[in-house]
Amino acid sequence: MNISVAIPDSCLKDESTKLDKSRKVSIIARACAIFGVQTIFIYDEGQGNTSDRLLLATILRYLETPQYLRKTIFPKIDDLRYAGIMHPLQIPHHSLSSNPKNLKPGDIREGAIVFHKGKKFIDIGIHQMLPYYGKEWDKKRVTIQIKTVDPIAFKEISERETKQYWGYKVKERPSLIKILEEWIGTIILTSRKGKEITQKQLQEYGHADKPLLVVFGAPDRGLYDILGNKINQFQNAKTFNFFPNQATDTVRMEESMIGILSILNMAHSN
Repeated sequence: MNISVAIPDSCLKDESTKLDKSRKVSIIARACAIFGVQTIFIYDEGQGNTSDRLLLATILRYLETPQYLRKTIFPKIDDLRYAGIMHPLQIPHHSLSSNPKNLKPGDIREGAIVFHKGKKFIDIGIHQMLPYYGKEWDKKRVTIQIKTVDPIAFKEISERETKQYWGYKVKERPSLIKILEEWIGTIILTSRKGKEITQKQLQEYGHADKPLLVVFGAPDRGLYDILGNKINQFQNAKTFNFFPNQATDTVRMEESMIGILSILNMAHSN
C-alpha cells in the first residue's frame, strides 16, 4: 500500500522539554517506518511553531538516514542532543555490512557525496571512499547499485527501482490546504467528529491502487478547527473516526498514528 501521512508542526507542543519532544518524534518515526510510510508531510498549523517544526523535521530526517552517513550529512546541533536515546528504525538500508568483502553485484546502498581536495567521492559505508562522477554535490544522498566488486563499480538508481521499503521522505508545507489541493490520490482525515469507518471502506482503502494520505490534527485543535468549512471541499477526502469507543478523553497523535496505520495495514493484508 502506498501510504503517506500529514502531521502538524504543532504536534510537539504538548511536551515541555526537548528530551520529551525528541522521544515523541522517535515514536512517530518508528510508527512510519513500521508501516512503510512513503512521505511525512509537516504542515504549518499557523501557530508560530518554528522551533518545533525544525526539531521535528531534523530528527525525522536524521533517524531515516543510515547510521554510517549521519556524521557526513548532519552537523553537531542542539536539536540532535538526544539522538542517543532514540530507537533505531532498522529499515533495510540501515542494516548493511561495512566490510567491502561482503559486497555483491546487485547490492543496493545509500551513499553521501563528499568533497576532498577538489574531487568528489561517495561514502557508502564500507570504510573507503569511492570516486564519484555524478551531478550531485557535497552531503547529498544518492541511491546506488553495485555493478562489480573487484574493482568496485556502481551506478546511480532511483528509489523506485528498489524492491524493499526504502524509508520515508520528509516534506514541509506552508499549510494543510496546500497539501490537500496537490494530493493525487485518496485522503483520510482523522477526527473524533468523523463517521466510524466500516469494514467495507477499510477493504477499499487497503486494496486501492491510488496513493493514500492520512491526515492528523494538532494536540489542541482537530482538523475541523484547522480546516473550518473547507473540510468538506475535497472530493477525494473523507473524515473518519477510528476510535469510536475510546475510553480516554483524548487520543494522542502518536497513539492515533500507530492505531490507524495498524488498522489500514491489516486491511491491506486481508
